[in-house]
Amino acid sequence: MTSTTDSVKTSESSSFASAGPNENEKPIRFASATLGAKRHVCAFFNSPDEEYRVLLPFIKEGFERGEKAFHIVNPALREEHLRRLESAGIDTDAAEKDGQLALRNWEDAYLREGRFDQDRMLALIEEVLEGGKQQGFPLTRLVAHMEWALEDRPGVNDLVEYETRLNYLLPRYKDPVI
Repeated sequence: MTSTTDSVKTSESSSFASAGPNENEKPIRFASATLGAKRHVCAFFNSPDEEYRVLLPFIKEGFERGEKAFHIVNPALREEHLRRLESAGIDTDAAEKDGQLALRNWEDAYLREGRFDQDRMLALIEEVLEGGKQQGFPLTRLVAHMEWALEDRPGVNDLVEYETRLNYLLPRYKDPVI
């Protein structure tokens, strides 16, 4: 993403608007686009300020609609992430207490047991998306910070295969994954 334009692409080459949501669904906005049937977005940002300028409206919209928020963050930036959510008017303490917000560090998601295991991560994604439904949330908005992939971590070489497999898994769900 650049600071002058907010262009995002789904995992397929179609635009967000090409396959509009069903009449019973509310549109989901991300950056300057409306997500369609394909709701897996890979977004790159030039700065943390740009990142949150794009993410916060998306995240806040989910809270306002009573959707679950599941965020995976750099443990060193966990408090900063919460502060940014609070600056958007989100009561993070209440949201965590009632289960609407689940916040995990990289080590509790992508890097369990000190390495990236794509099978374990795909199972976690399914568990999170199914769990949101079981808890009564209409959707789960999953936001995953993946800067760890730029580091020399065990299993990081499997990331492209993981993303490909994720693209086969996510069409079973209507939940947006950023």
